[in-house]
Amino acid sequence: MTTSLDSEAHARGAATAPLEGIRVLELGHIVAGPTASMILAKLGADVIKIERPGSGDQSRISRGDQGYFLAFNGRKRSVTLDLGKPAGRTAFARLLKTADIVLDNFGPGVLDRMGLSYAEMARVNPAILHCGIKGFLPGPYEHRNLLDEPAQMMGGLAYMTGPPGMPLRAGASVVDISGAMFAVIALLAALHRRTQTGRGEDIRVGLFETVVFLVAQHIAKAGISGEIPAPMTQRGAGMDLGWGIYRVFETREQRHVFIGVTSDSQWQSFCQEFGWDELWADDKLRNNAGRRAEFAMLTKRTEDLARSLNFSEIVTRLERANIPHAPVNTPMDLFTNPHLVARDHFTHLTAPNGTSSPIPKLPLQFLDAAYPPDDDPPKLGQHTVEVLSELGYTPAEIREFC
Repeated sequence: MTTSLDSEAHARGAATAPLEGIRVLELGHIVAGPTASMILAKLGADVIKIERPGSGDQSRISRGDQGYFLAFNGRKRSVTLDLGKPAGRTAFARLLKTADIVLDNFGPGVLDRMGLSYAEMARVNPAILHCGIKGFLPGPYEHRNLLDEPAQMMGGLAYMTGPPGMPLRAGASVVDISGAMFAVIALLAALHRRTQTGRGEDIRVGLFETVVFLVAQHIAKAGISGEIPAPMTQRGAGMDLGWGIYRVFETREQRHVFIGVTSDSQWQSFCQEFGWDELWADDKLRNNAGRRAEFAMLTKRTEDLARSLNFSEIVTRLERANIPHAPVNTPMDLFTNPHLVARDHFTHLTAPNGTSSPIPKLPLQFLDAAYPPDDDPPKLGQHTVEVLSELGYTPAEIREFC
């Protein structure tokens, strides 16, 4: 479904997808590779998902009630090729000549063993851009496999998230998805450089190094202080982040809302809205350092305030005072979030097994470009005949692949 801005762009005759004309071959499974190619697909690229005959992407097998496959595989064409056989590799080579990008998140050395190293691909298409999302960048660990959750453990994110002695992964596949975004960033940069050089590129994204990047602020603090940072659960419910009011509070009906007062002007508005005249009159609280010194008192006062009000009342008043705040939502709550509903931010997609759900669109907006319409994730091999026919294969030859 297009937005009003998309419609305006159509009216101006400028509504082309940003990556229209770019072809991507995805050799991916589960999250990281499929996410990267899905982002490119939603920006207009023609993504051909190369899958193993008979089984395909592992996430097709009812993983998370098809949630993984449904979330990360819309707007793609599925072609089944057995890359372990000469005929499959020959067909892939033909496809390679028509492509701009090859994306994979296979384990280290898998493509090399199939005769699909970057050097081999570049011999077929010198302008090809390859991006492999691996566990590690080149170094002592580069031949190790790594998954999202152990990457969070190894990179310090799980330590920062859970209570002491209980490392806890984040509540989403943040490493795979962040790694996929870094892959897209690198590929867009490589596409730009290719317009100048005409040459291809071999790119590698490391999941371990992605986590290390995500915890950069904690690494910097450790380097400056010489001390191990305390996990988020042990940080004074927000005090260590530097503000006097900055945490989750419980309302009268036991719903939860995050409130953050992070500037002097917000402090003034907060005091005026909730009648804290005596606190506003205290000059020591007129700056952030003073408020942080009184963190415990301000936290207790805000706890009492929140418990005295219904959720809808406190949210309305925080909105009126322009105070940063947020309800603590479940994923189900997002289906009826007023902002997302008003934006038509969900597309309803159906997985090959019939499972369906709203799926979020990309979190960005172009003024003079249009998103192509979303399509359901493909059935395994759904586009094999279509794509191989485009390459000049005859029906008899195609039957060898199907």
